[in-house]
Amino acid sequence: MFRFLRVNMATKSCVFEEIPAEYAGLGGRGLTSTIVAREVDPLCTPLGPHNKLVFAPGLLGATNSPNGNRISVGCKSPLTEGIKESNSGGQPGGHLAKLGIMAIIVEEMATEGEWWQLEVSKDSARLVPSTVAGLNNFAAVEKLVEQYGKGCSYVSIGRAGEFKLTAASIAFTDRELRPMRHAGRGGVGAVMGSKGLKAIIINPEGGKNHPLADEAAFRDASKRFAKALMDHPVTGKGLAEYGTAVLVNILHEAGGLPTRNFTSGQFEGHENVSGERMNQLTKERGGEGAVAHGCMSGCIIRCSGLYPNKQGKLISKWPEYETLWCFGPHCGIDDLDLIAHFDHLCDDYGVDTIDVGVAIGVAMEGGGIPKGDGKAVLEAMHGISEGTALGRVIGCGTATTGRVFGVRRVPCVKGQSLPAYDPRAVKGVGVTYATTPMGADHTAGYSVTANILSCGGVVDPLKKEGQIELSRNLQIATASVDSVGLCLFTAFAILDVADALPAIVDMLNAKFGWQLTGDDVVTLGQRILSTEVDFNRRAGITEAADRLPDFFQDEELPPHNTKFDITHEELKTTFNWIK
Repeated sequence: MFRFLRVNMATKSCVFEEIPAEYAGLGGRGLTSTIVAREVDPLCTPLGPHNKLVFAPGLLGATNSPNGNRISVGCKSPLTEGIKESNSGGQPGGHLAKLGIMAIIVEEMATEGEWWQLEVSKDSARLVPSTVAGLNNFAAVEKLVEQYGKGCSYVSIGRAGEFKLTAASIAFTDRELRPMRHAGRGGVGAVMGSKGLKAIIINPEGGKNHPLADEAAFRDASKRFAKALMDHPVTGKGLAEYGTAVLVNILHEAGGLPTRNFTSGQFEGHENVSGERMNQLTKERGGEGAVAHGCMSGCIIRCSGLYPNKQGKLISKWPEYETLWCFGPHCGIDDLDLIAHFDHLCDDYGVDTIDVGVAIGVAMEGGGIPKGDGKAVLEAMHGISEGTALGRVIGCGTATTGRVFGVRRVPCVKGQSLPAYDPRAVKGVGVTYATTPMGADHTAGYSVTANILSCGGVVDPLKKEGQIELSRNLQIATASVDSVGLCLFTAFAILDVADALPAIVDMLNAKFGWQLTGDDVVTLGQRILSTEVDFNRRAGITEAADRLPDFFQDEELPPHNTKFDITHEELKTTFNWIK
């Protein structure tokens, strides 16, 4: 019933195989990280033939679980030089699961200059010469839809991936076949480009939700989980109304909204780029705009609205909070329409909004782009697709940009840029940035929950006490959530609604006939993190890399005038079960 698809780009072979015993019971991040850890040499060149690119839906894919169709992408990252799992919504995860494919493992490399596309269906898989090489994501998908039809879903890279820029992303089509959902972080698009793989076409015809060990128990557990999501004020209402951009005003008030390359925690133009303003303009302009839109089948949170221009034409999906922040407050820009356009360009060219947006702010500090100049940012963004020198620099992310422009304040950990929460004012997320094997990544352990939103408890964001335990517990839980295939935002309900986690466990047991308990979920998360840390250590990334840049300890952040005061020795206790 369940199988792997192993694709060799050198020989062009595509082979379905039984799942080896050592991978049994794993999905999503748990599966991608385990395959990478077992099959990839940690010392290999990330853009060379010995790296592998793994696509894996979660354990609850191809079921009626709410928000359970996300997909994980794993490899050795060209950005961090360590292990990487990047996560996306859209339709391909659910379609692969319906075909019974628990992982696509892409190996070796095609001949330099060749571009291929992978056709996947119920009974076959094959590589054919790409018909969309040289195109960015929107034009590529439009042409692929003409060729393969509207019943498929599509995975693609833009020009940035073809150029193998280390902030390149992989695009996944949403329900309307727009390539607006991305595995953004870690340069996974560059790895796909290095393989010579331009696109994947997934035809779900003949696929189906897989037989459940206990259908009645699954229906009951699924309804309970849906109720938990709808009863929670964040997942039931807030995210649908305002998207993740609801956090702009909240973080401004908390003094944790990084502004002008982390020199302040508040931005005077915050209201102009807020979720409230985005909601207002979407409703006023109408047309192709929409409030409360789901990016994948089964989504009931619906945080991905559609943002129109003044004429009512779609500019982009609602930009995520992190996107609004990095192109907005971080760069000193408060034009929501312009930021939405930048978001569209990132989706089209295929780059991570966070690493590119932060890179632009760093380039501003280094004199490479005029500060706060939206027109200059637009020109720089076009350079990513055109292959200009500046475009290639910012397309390789923040660390590269900081080195090129001689900037001291470069907000990165393990080569990956910090997202939209200043660790001096939201100290729990600072622990996550420093210690996650993924490089700075808020989604790896979203301590903003208890630090800012009073969700799952309350931990004072300005004090060091309790932050390591908070981050540790959330990193463990997140590794499991990513493996199940659930949207990260389900964590709000999991933390606050007593029946949410038991409902997830019951769904897994009812699908597979397992006898899991809540403790097993914790054990799974610890196992995944241990695997990822071990890979990084074998790759030469030691505990010395588990720290924030020193300016966070040296410089006070207005308005609270706090520093990040959690020591490296204290940070080393985060994964205290690893010996």
